[in-house]
Formats: sequence, structure tokens, C-alpha cells
Amino acid sequence: MKLNKVINLQNKEAMTKTITFNELRRLKDSLPDGSIQRIADELGISVETVRNYFGGHNFKDGKSCGIHIEPGPDGGLVVLDDTTIFERALQILAENEEVSEAQQA
Repeated sequence: MKLNKVINLQNKEAMTKTITFNELRRLKDSLPDGSIQRIADELGISVETVRNYFGGHNFKDGKSCGIHIEPGPDGGLVVLDDTTIFERALQILAENEEVSEAQQA
């Protein structure tokens, strides 16, 4: 899986995270336009693979990213085997908030 190669190149250890499916979708939906493409470009993976990470199902053009969905409340539980995309999305949100705050000042 290419995503694991990215982590190894960055000398990071893969970490797991458990969140609800709806929380994962809210994160994706709150990203600024172009963020999915930006994450894909930065990590050297396809856009469809990033979309699959956030709950998409296009495995013809993208790959699975090690997410496991268990039925349950709030869309079910999602176990992320690798948090690289998740963490990058959070960084993009933080950058976007800083820009918004600076523009309001």
C-alpha cells in the first residue's frame, strides 16, 4: 500500500485512531475546496484513494487505505489503520482557520 510507504519515508510509525463515520465525513466536508487533491499530491497517492479514506467506494480508480467501518450509532465506528491523511486534513483545517482569523483582524 503506497500510503504506508509514505509513512516509512517520513520515518513515522503508523498510528491507529477510532472515530465515528459521521465525524470522518464532517472532517472531509469542512475541508476547503481543493484539499483532497492537495493531500493526494503531497502524499503521492490518487485522489480516489483519498476519497476512499473518507468513506468513498471507488476501488477501480483508487485503493483502500486501511479503514475499517463497524456498524453502530453516528454512522458506525471507523478504525483508521494509518492516520497520515487524517492528520494532514487537520493541518489544512488549522491553516485555513489561521488565514480566516488573519483576514478578520
